[in-house]
Amino acid sequence: MGELALTVAGKVYRVACDEGEEARLTDLASLVDAKIAALKARFGEIGDQRLTLMVAISLADEWSEASDRVRELEAEISRLKIAAAQQAAERPEWTQTIVQSLGEAARRIEGLTQRMNEATRE
Repeated sequence: MGELALTVAGKVYRVACDEGEEARLTDLASLVDAKIAALKARFGEIGDQRLTLMVAISLADEWSEASDRVRELEAEISRLKIAAAQQAAERPEWTQTIVQSLGEAARRIEGLTQRMNEATRE
């Protein structure tokens, strides 16, 4: 188990982490630091506890929205798979079209997932 020094809001915190987690923890600390800086710029000095709470709520909100969207996309994938299976059974000539549609949906979902991941890092 390793130890890592993270700087958030100008303060250094030492945290323990498993090997290989250092880069991820550093990225996450940078995300929190950026959120705190943005809130300070918007509201001024409002106290460390209040800033911490506001950042936690902000990140929880983003996570909740992303989770909801992932569930919606997973449900859409399931519906598309069922529809594709039904159409393939009814009309074999549509098989290639369905496969292409599913590929397109998967690409869109991957793009949305990537944008959501990037948005949570901002």
